[in-house]
Amino acid sequence: MDSGHSDRRAGRRIPLALKILIAGGFGVGKSTLVGAVSEIRPLHTEEVLTRAGIGTDDIVGVESKRTTTVAMDFGRITINDDLQVYLFGTPGQDRFWFLWDELAFGALGAVVLADTRRLADCFPSIDYFESRGIPFVVGVNCFDGAKRYDPASVRKALDLDVAVPVVMCDVRNRQSGKLVLIALVEHVAEHHGHPVPA
Repeated sequence: MDSGHSDRRAGRRIPLALKILIAGGFGVGKSTLVGAVSEIRPLHTEEVLTRAGIGTDDIVGVESKRTTTVAMDFGRITINDDLQVYLFGTPGQDRFWFLWDELAFGALGAVVLADTRRLADCFPSIDYFESRGIPFVVGVNCFDGAKRYDPASVRKALDLDVAVPVVMCDVRNRQSGKLVLIALVEHVAEHHGHPVPA
C-alpha cells in the first residue's frame, strides 16, 4: 500500500504532514525549541516587548526577555520522503490565546514546556490539551541556574496523569529537543493503542 500522497498533475509525491504544537508559558523556550530542531530557517512572529505590556505581561523570572511571539513559530522536520513534521509554537501570553483553537486544529499532539521557576505558567496549556483530548508530554526546560527537580516531583506538582510523560530537556540543544518530540510521538502511538516497538 502506498502511504504517500501523489500529485497527479505534477507526477510527484506529496508527503504526509504531521502537526505538533509547542506550548507553555511566556518565556519558557518555545521559539528556541522550534529553532533548534527545525531543518529550515524557522518562521518567528516576534515583536519587541514595549511599555504597553507593563501590567499585562508577567516577566518575573524572565526579565532579560526582550521579544514575544504574537502569532506563532513555525518549523519543519523531514522524516523521510513520505513524512514531514510541522512544528507550531503557540503564543504564551493570555492576550494571544484566541489563536490557539486555529493552531490546534488537526494537531497530532503537543509538547508543553515547563520552567520550574514559574511552574504554574504551564497549567493553562495542560488544561487546554486535557479538555480537548489532545495527547501531550511535558518537557521541563532546564534553565541555567534553576533548581533541578526529578520528573516524579514535576509530575506531582502539576498533578499529571501517570500516563503523561515528563521529559527533562535543554531546548537550546537539537538532540535534546528531538528526544522530547520522540517521547511525544511514542505517547501518541500508545494513546491510540499502537505501541511503538522497542
